[in-house]
Amino acid sequence: MSNYKTTYARSLAEPEAYWAEQAEQLHWDRRWDRVLDDSRPPFYRWFPGGRLNTCYNALDRHVDGGRAEQAALIYDSPLTGTIKTFTYRELRDAVALFAGALRAQGVQTGDRVVIYMPMVPEAAIAMLACARIGAVHSVVFGGFAAPELAKRIDDAKPSLIVAASCGIEPGRVLAYKPLLDQAIDLSTHKPARCILLQRPQCAATLVAGRDIDWQDALAGATPADCVSVAATDPLYVLYTSGTTGKPKGVVRDHGGHAVALVHSMNTVYDTKPGEVFWAASDVGWVVGHAYIVYGPLLQGCTTVMYEGKPVGTPDAGAFWRVISQHRVKTFFTAPTAFRAIKKEDPRGELLQQYDLSHFKALYLAGERSDPDTIVWAQQQLRVPVIDNWWQTELGSPAIANCRGIEAMPVKPGSATVSVPGYDIRVLDAAGLEAEAGEIGNLAIKLPLPPGTLPTLWHNDEGYRDTYLSRYPGYYLAGDAGYVDADGYWWVMSRIDDIINVAGHRLSTGAMEEALSGHPAVAECAVIGVADAMKGQLPLGLVVLKAGVSRDPDELGRELVERVRAQIGAVAAFKQVAVVSRLPKTRSGKVLRATMRAIADSAPYNAPATIDDPKTLEEIAVALKSLGYAKQ
Repeated sequence: MSNYKTTYARSLAEPEAYWAEQAEQLHWDRRWDRVLDDSRPPFYRWFPGGRLNTCYNALDRHVDGGRAEQAALIYDSPLTGTIKTFTYRELRDAVALFAGALRAQGVQTGDRVVIYMPMVPEAAIAMLACARIGAVHSVVFGGFAAPELAKRIDDAKPSLIVAASCGIEPGRVLAYKPLLDQAIDLSTHKPARCILLQRPQCAATLVAGRDIDWQDALAGATPADCVSVAATDPLYVLYTSGTTGKPKGVVRDHGGHAVALVHSMNTVYDTKPGEVFWAASDVGWVVGHAYIVYGPLLQGCTTVMYEGKPVGTPDAGAFWRVISQHRVKTFFTAPTAFRAIKKEDPRGELLQQYDLSHFKALYLAGERSDPDTIVWAQQQLRVPVIDNWWQTELGSPAIANCRGIEAMPVKPGSATVSVPGYDIRVLDAAGLEAEAGEIGNLAIKLPLPPGTLPTLWHNDEGYRDTYLSRYPGYYLAGDAGYVDADGYWWVMSRIDDIINVAGHRLSTGAMEEALSGHPAVAECAVIGVADAMKGQLPLGLVVLKAGVSRDPDELGRELVERVRAQIGAVAAFKQVAVVSRLPKTRSGKVLRATMRAIADSAPYNAPATIDDPKTLEEIAVALKSLGYAKQ
């Protein structure tokens, strides 16, 4: 790892020189006065005094630089049977016109615009149009519950909302407009205007005097030029659920964000201008912001926007079709998507129907990538399968296999090494550094690198209390893990998922590794349930692969023995329930804390982001059969 080690060491020893070099890849209207403003710790700012425009760097720069006719965005929707390609020139022109439509409706630089849309090109166009005129966008996942949308409207106080009439799921159409109307009724802040994209699958009724049809808004618009903004001005606010019920508005600035994303496209994803990058996520999540819209376009790549599922649109070969048809080089998705594919097509038979010769690497993030899934994907795809760890707050990978600097051996279950700029430590309860191999709380030494959150929206105190107060001088990630003797990071679980069994701190992630390695198991979760004698005991929930039928008692004994063999008797792992599916958020995170509350008969609220509330009812039945969830 000589090249990596040299680069990484320099990023920590000479951070201002390192990030200044990365920033040179962008167009700046005015260079920064200094690279890092550290005058007000713990609130650090990158590239103060600099001015630029994110949309110019993502679109106009490439049009002017010779990529005008290259594909910028490929929209692929098996749900509507649509494939549409925008060149850089076509996307620039569409964005400029919609930016003009926003201007015509009174949106000014610094105003907020909430975007509530499904996976359609207009969602990316609206985001880039906001960036073009210096408005601050806040994308809310399409179909999000009205009360949650109302909270975000009240916090962001948008002057305008951009929405679509509906989203489309396999077998159903989800009308968005009633949810939007209800959210505006619930919110204290009332936006002056809503621009609505009418999709043919569901026409929405417009509110006179407030709502404007997308096409009508464009009809009277004049294309808008890019507005130069300060590097430290906010580009977007993205809300993540808070423990208090009040959503946390993660702020992303223009300058550091653009620098960090180009840096990650080069160092982590090893994807060059002109190549095809696909992130199978949603624009409502941070991955969609970073790697459907901004990252690939800032790098001059072709990005794919996919409105479909890993299975069922039409089958478990959907991803391979997209990779083959659009000549994808680099693919990014969540581990849960691959577990779904593995469950439906465990032998990878559908893969054989497609030419993936140009496909070079798979990246997994969003939830811990279990070793069994990584090994299965490696065997099927015969390309590197790279786990990478980051968060909404960080904006781009903090731990990854930095293949653009130096490809490293993959250790299934490890996200590999720290990305340049990230000084990550493992701290114990007292704030002391743990030894190699010892599990503890992941923390990142301040200042955080460019592209990370500088604060929460209008909530500096909340930023300090949530992330910085536990360990002064460090950002608390909220995840538990360890670093091994080779410097590889193993992120095992959320801090809350470290369970205490008779005084022993044990990772549920390690137990999940043991369970997922069983040939019958498609995916699994381990939760810690309350026990009067030992404090907590681990309980396993497993989903079987398609077509697998096993005697529950026999399978349970095999799984208990696997955990005992790999973790030891200290784990006190004795119970497993077979379930048809695990409850998840729409982004694929398993709701372990919610299942734990159900098992302990504790009060809980189903997260607004849950994919299907019925899964919680099924889990409750399974837990009751084991003697839990008594209320």
